[in-house]
Amino acid sequence: MKKHVWTVIPAFLFLAVLMIPMSGITIIYNPVVGFIELGVTMIVITVIFVAVLRFRNYIRDVAKTAMTDLFDPSQKSLETIKTPVAICGKHGELIAYNALFRRTFLNEYEGVNAPITTFIPGVDFEQALKRGVFDSEFAGRRFTTFVRATEQGMLFEFIDDTYYKNIVDQYYDTKTSVALIVFDNIEDFSPDADQEAAAAHLAAENILYGWATEYDILMRRLGENRYIAIMEEEILNRQMEDKFSLLDAIRSIRYHGRSATLSIGIGHGCVSLTESASMARKALDMSLGRGGDQVAVLTDNEYVFFGGVAKGVEKTSKVKVRAISQQIAEAIETSDRVLVTGHRFSDLDCIGAATGIYALVTKKYDKTCHIVTDIDRSMARDMIKQLSETHKDMFINPDNGIALSGERTLLIIVDTQSPDFIENDRLYKNCGNVIVIDHHRKMVNSIDTAGIFLHEPGASSASELVTEVIEYLADDAINQTEAEALLAGIMLDTKNFVINTGVRTFEAAAFLRKKGADTVAVRNVFANSLENYRQRSMLVSSAQIVNHCAVTVADDNAGSSRVVCAQAADDLLMIQGTYASFVISRIDAHTVNISARSFGKMNVQLVMEALGGGGHQTMAATQLKGVTIEEAKEQLIEVLEDWEFK
Repeated sequence: MKKHVWTVIPAFLFLAVLMIPMSGITIIYNPVVGFIELGVTMIVITVIFVAVLRFRNYIRDVAKTAMTDLFDPSQKSLETIKTPVAICGKHGELIAYNALFRRTFLNEYEGVNAPITTFIPGVDFEQALKRGVFDSEFAGRRFTTFVRATEQGMLFEFIDDTYYKNIVDQYYDTKTSVALIVFDNIEDFSPDADQEAAAAHLAAENILYGWATEYDILMRRLGENRYIAIMEEEILNRQMEDKFSLLDAIRSIRYHGRSATLSIGIGHGCVSLTESASMARKALDMSLGRGGDQVAVLTDNEYVFFGGVAKGVEKTSKVKVRAISQQIAEAIETSDRVLVTGHRFSDLDCIGAATGIYALVTKKYDKTCHIVTDIDRSMARDMIKQLSETHKDMFINPDNGIALSGERTLLIIVDTQSPDFIENDRLYKNCGNVIVIDHHRKMVNSIDTAGIFLHEPGASSASELVTEVIEYLADDAINQTEAEALLAGIMLDTKNFVINTGVRTFEAAAFLRKKGADTVAVRNVFANSLENYRQRSMLVSSAQIVNHCAVTVADDNAGSSRVVCAQAADDLLMIQGTYASFVISRIDAHTVNISARSFGKMNVQLVMEALGGGGHQTMAATQLKGVTIEEAKEQLIEVLEDWEFK
C-alpha cells in the first residue's frame, strides 16, 4: 500500500533545521538576537514534528477504518483487491491506493497532493454516496465506480468496463429510425408546369438526395412527392442537434415567389422497423396537420418538433372537403339529434361556424339541432343576441346540452381540436359520435376519438371550412343573417382579409356575399364602446418591445375583456419592426391568459406551445394557472428572448 506523501511539511522541516547553524552565527555577533532565533527555530521544529505525527496518524486511521469497515479481516492490504482502489479523506484528498490504481490513473507515478476529483471530474460526493455507484471516465477509459463511506473518509473502487460500454453505445448509435418525407407544395413545383418549375423541382430533389448521401441515409422514392428514409440513431441525433437545417435548404428554393417546403415524420426508439414506420406515419400526419415545413419526431407517444417557420401551405384543391362533406351528411342522417359546440370563450369564428352547421342540419336534414355555449363568457354575445331573435332555441347552455347528449347524439365540434379547450368535456364524452371541424394547426393532445376529422391548417377559419361544406351539401340552406355570421368569423380570423387569406377564403366570402351577407352590417359587429376603446389604447401605449415582439400587460384589477385584449394584440402588430404581439390579462382569480398575434414572420403557435397553449401560426393563446400576471410575463419574456428568427 502506497502512502500519500505530504510534500509541504518536509520543506518546512528542512528550512527549520537550516535555521539552527544560522542562529549559531547570529549568537557570535549578537547573543540576544541569536538565542531568540534559536528558540523560535526549536518551537517551529517541534510544531512541524507534531503536525507530521498527526498527519501520519490521520493517514493510518483512514486507511485502517476503510479496511476494517469494508473488507474481510483476512485482507490486510489494498493490493489483495483485484481492481483499482483509492482511499480518500472526508474532503476528497487522496490518502492511499493500490498498484492497479497507480498504473491506471497515475501512469506509475505517485499521486502527490492529487484530489480524487482529478480522476472523477464533475462528481457530486453527496449524491454519489447516496447512490453508491456512478459512471466515470478518465483518459479515454470508462468505469463503473463504487463509492462507500467509511468512519473517516471514503473508498472508491473502479471497474473498467470500457469495452462493454462502447458496445452498448454502438448498439444504440446504430439503432435505426424510419422517416417519411413529403414535399408540401409539390403541385406548385410540378416538372410538368414549365421549364422554371421543373428546374426548381430538380433543385429541391437534389438537395434532398444530397442530404441523404452526406449523412449516409438510405432513402427511396415512394411516389411523386413522397420518400422513405432509414437512418441510424447517431445520425438522427446529429440532425436534431442541427435542428434539421435541411428544412432551411429546401426553403431556399423558390418558384413564382413561393418557397418549397418539406414535412418529415420520424418514428424513433422502436424495437422494429415496422413499428418505426407506423410511428413515422403518425408523426408525418402531425407535421402536416401543423401546417407543414417541419419535422415531427415521435418517441413513446412524445413529440419533438423542428422547423415550422414558413406559412401554412394553402391547398387549392377542395377534394378533401368534398369527400368529408359526404361523410358529415351521412353522420347527420343517422343521428337522432345534433349538438354543435366550440371552444370556451367562444368568438365570432366559433359562433359563425356553429351557425352554419345549425342552418345545414335544421334546413337540409330537418333534424333537431342546438348550439351549446356559455353565453355569459362568450366574446360574441352581440352576434348571439342577433341570431337568437330569429332562432329561439338555437343556443343552449352546457348543462342543457349534457341533458340532451347520448349514444344517438351527434356532436360537431368547431374551431378547436383539443379536449382541454372545448366548452364542456362531459358533453364530448357523453355523445356517441363526434365530428371535428377545425383550421388550427394540429396539437399533440388533439381529439383522437372523432369519427370524422375535417382539418385544414391552410384554411383561414372554421367558418371558411363550414361554408365550403354548405356549398357542397346545400347551398340554399343559409339566409342573410346566417351568412353574415359566417362572414364575420372569416373577417375576424383574417383581420379583414389581411392575414392567412388564400384563394379559397375569397371564394367562400364571395359565396356568402351572394347569399346576402352585408359587409357593412358585419363591420358593425366589430364596433367598440368608448370604454373598450380607452382600455385598448392604454394597452397599446404601455407595450414594451422584446426581441421584435410587442408585449403588454392589462391591469390586474381592471378586468379587461378578452375582446379588448385581442384587439390590442392586433393593433400592436402595426408598430414598425414588430413581428408578433402578446397581451397578458387575468381571466379569473387563478388563471392568466396570453393572446398572441403575428403576420407570419413569427410562428406564435410554437411560442404558445412552449407555455402550454396552442393555436395557429398567426393567432394563438395560452392560459396559465396559479401564477401572477408578472410571473406570466417573466415566463413569456424568457421564451421570447431565446427565440431565433429565420
